[in-house]
Amino acid sequence: MYKEMGYEMKIYKLSSQDDVYRYKKSVVICFKGKRKVLSTGPNNGGYRTDLTAVFNNDGNPGAGMASALRAATYEEHMHIIAKEDLGIDPKRATGLNTAAYMENLSIKSLTFQDFTVTALVTAGIRVNGGRVGDPATWHEKSGVSYEVKPGTINIILFIDADLSPDALARALVTCTEAKTAVLQELLAPSRYSMGIATGSGTDGSIIVCNAESDTHLTNAGKHCKLGEYIGKVVMDAVREALFLQSGMNQESQHNIICRMDRFGITEDLIWAIYDKMNIPDKLSRAEYTHRLHVLCRDDKMVTYTSLYAHLLDQLLWGMISEKEAWMAGRELLYLMGMEPEGDEADLQKMIGHFRDGLAELAQKDISSFAACSSKNIDAKEGSMVQEESGEISKIYGL
Repeated sequence: MYKEMGYEMKIYKLSSQDDVYRYKKSVVICFKGKRKVLSTGPNNGGYRTDLTAVFNNDGNPGAGMASALRAATYEEHMHIIAKEDLGIDPKRATGLNTAAYMENLSIKSLTFQDFTVTALVTAGIRVNGGRVGDPATWHEKSGVSYEVKPGTINIILFIDADLSPDALARALVTCTEAKTAVLQELLAPSRYSMGIATGSGTDGSIIVCNAESDTHLTNAGKHCKLGEYIGKVVMDAVREALFLQSGMNQESQHNIICRMDRFGITEDLIWAIYDKMNIPDKLSRAEYTHRLHVLCRDDKMVTYTSLYAHLLDQLLWGMISEKEAWMAGRELLYLMGMEPEGDEADLQKMIGHFRDGLAELAQKDISSFAACSSKNIDAKEGSMVQEESGEISKIYGL
């Protein structure tokens, strides 16, 4: 094996016998035969049958350093990386750019009878996550270059079977759905709205199939085995890559702030609210933050907060009315030991009730929270709340 600075350069061999290399802050697949490629990369993107390599490049220059293009356009920048850094023909290669480390690459592969699907993924979503349809930040005009943030979820999907051009395009759709499904499961936040992220604004994908394979496939949708296996490997690889790069997984997301930061609830904001409270014997920020961290991982608090966040989502989506959302949301706040006031609340007021309640609750230790929560439940035990709709809700010792 070749080595660069102690790292093995040749890191994987695909079922097609193509080698995967990692060097010069890049992951490169060099083809050993004819391949069909569908790429979102700026250099030689689109559908191609004449390429000899694909790559994923870490464009992060280092901590505290601004990323800069090495040419007038993004396309020319990627050509330079291919030729000068990677030593591959820039006219016969396509690539993606990211801020993720190539050491955090995830490779997952599955075989079903006569085909193999392999996903090579780098991923991070905490900084640039967005939900499709979020407000954009710029408009492209002909002949004018714009600084583009490096992609945060880059996927190279290699299918060891010969796909028709339309099936290759459908594979891209299935691949994208798989990525988004993982983000939905992890409740990854958009940084541009209150929504759950569906990706980042600069994600990239390269779909490759083996044009020399004896297996010929014409469908990559969810109802066929190829679509199923694309979904499985991409989801597994995206999950692992997100954890390797960002530490994001089910455990890290089991946290009140993680569930609510897309609604503007942050640790700094909660502290600022507490710091302005006119109360005696205030806690130091260190002690207050410690108690907040303990509270934020409490099982009951995370569960109730998750339900509260979903109420806000459904209110945003128009699936329930403000009245319905507040009727249930108020009960959840009581269960968390908070004491919201008012018979009506819109989206912003519901967020405010949670924010202010959390700031006050966090000053108590976890045993105090449990006592406060039980007190609120006992106070509502057996009580009946008559709503305008005539429906009656009752809390039975939850």
